[in-house]
Amino acid sequence: MKLLPLVEPSANLSAAEISRYSRHLLLPDVGLDGQKRLKSSRVLVVGAGGLGSPVLLYLAAAGVGTIGIVDFDVVDESNLQRQVIHGVADLGKPKAESARDSIHDINPYVKVQLYMDRLDASNALSIFGGYDLVVDGTDNFATRYLVNDACVLAGKPYVWGSIFRFEGQASVFWEQAPDDAGLNYRDLYPEPPPPELAPSCSEGGVLGILCASIGAMMATEAVKLITGLGDTLLGRLAVYDALDMSYRFIPLRRDPKRMPIAALTDYQAFCGLRRQSDQDAEPPSISAPELKRWQDRGDNFQLIDVREATEWDIVRIPGAQHIPKDRAMLPEFASQLDRNAPIVLHCKSGARSRQVLLALQKQGFTRLWNLDGGILAWIKEVDPSLPGY
Repeated sequence: MKLLPLVEPSANLSAAEISRYSRHLLLPDVGLDGQKRLKSSRVLVVGAGGLGSPVLLYLAAAGVGTIGIVDFDVVDESNLQRQVIHGVADLGKPKAESARDSIHDINPYVKVQLYMDRLDASNALSIFGGYDLVVDGTDNFATRYLVNDACVLAGKPYVWGSIFRFEGQASVFWEQAPDDAGLNYRDLYPEPPPPELAPSCSEGGVLGILCASIGAMMATEAVKLITGLGDTLLGRLAVYDALDMSYRFIPLRRDPKRMPIAALTDYQAFCGLRRQSDQDAEPPSISAPELKRWQDRGDNFQLIDVREATEWDIVRIPGAQHIPKDRAMLPEFASQLDRNAPIVLHCKSGARSRQVLLALQKQGFTRLWNLDGGILAWIKEVDPSLPGY
């Protein structure tokens, strides 16, 4: 859908800025006026990771005047395969600070504002209010619903993207779009999927280059909204398959059953990521050092790794038996286990193995433990020589 420019032009560009942005100025559809709109624009990018990296780099290079970055994480070695705004020298550094430094290396004319606290219902509206639009590069449903609802309440356009393995998606949502064309993320996803059906890239993997493909689409949509260029993705879902090198565009329509968004809520609970009541007790767990003591004493127990085969190939705990989660959730799996011997389940960080544990509890197993923090805790607390991922 074609929209009017979101931002009014700024004051004149300096001679240095005209030289820097000359290839934009030569485009009749952008020209001096369009570049001034970019200069006066304020864009908030949520997440400086896989999608946020190309978005931030290209918006900075394009001359967006003010860029806000929301991210409370630090740079880890496993990020460098796809998060191209960070480098080896940035390991252990807050991602927001690393991204700011890269932006200033690319374009010193861009003002960068950092928000290094976790985005939640208490601060989202106050942050969003200072920007013209929001670009969301996060990788979980809880934050996406939060960003969407805050954009609806703040009246801001919302550029969204998502990646997993070899496929990516992108769209534009704006509840207050003209001509009654408003849509929001809940028209695409009225309800969040169950947590066990929403694996993250850290569990399922992602082709690093895919981030550039989808991130470039998101940055393009942001520039189009600011300048009024072309037809935006409002009302369309772009789906890209890197293996087939194919693009599909699916029409989106307003969900007739959705309710108006009146206030922000607890999105962790909404997405099933938080216990709904104190009566929902956490299942028994065991720490990595305690598990190592069991092994050293020669205790009789079963250690079951429920990760995927690709994860098992990367690293494993000595003595573990590999039963992927999909198989471990089947009823016939329980018949293979000794109900009298202790059973310790683990995955990467503890979430998937917890689901298997709960399923076994329903089948009458009582001597069950979940490895707290998964194999990542084992690597950190027991054997740092093993590779993390």
